[in-house]
Amino acid sequence: MMKNTVSYLTMFLLVSILAVSCEPIEEEFFEETLLIGKWQSGTLFYKYLGGGTGATWDTVDDVTEEEAQEFTWTLVNAELTHIHILEIGGSVPKVYTLTELTSTSLKYHDDFGVEFSFTKVTI
Repeated sequence: MMKNTVSYLTMFLLVSILAVSCEPIEEEFFEETLLIGKWQSGTLFYKYLGGGTGATWDTVDDVTEEEAQEFTWTLVNAELTHIHILEIGGSVPKVYTLTELTSTSLKYHDDFGVEFSFTKVTI
């Protein structure tokens, strides 16, 4: 009986020490203010405004900035969420993981492995 108690205490102490020694995974953080501005990838444009609003358009579809589709956005750590507002009503959410955000470069990917890369064209 005493031998089992000592064995259980020893295992409990070992598990406790191992659990405490593990460092938590640190979430990557990106500065939200760097996102504000107009970004371009080929013929595709995204314009991020303060207050979590923005617009997107693609000139290959003969769409201008004035005709752009509006969206709202949030950035939490590395998670960038767009909620595209449809003209006919409703919305379409899209979630991305940022991999790079600098004053001139924006890179992210979706859950399907599609990568996006943009260059800032204006502030």
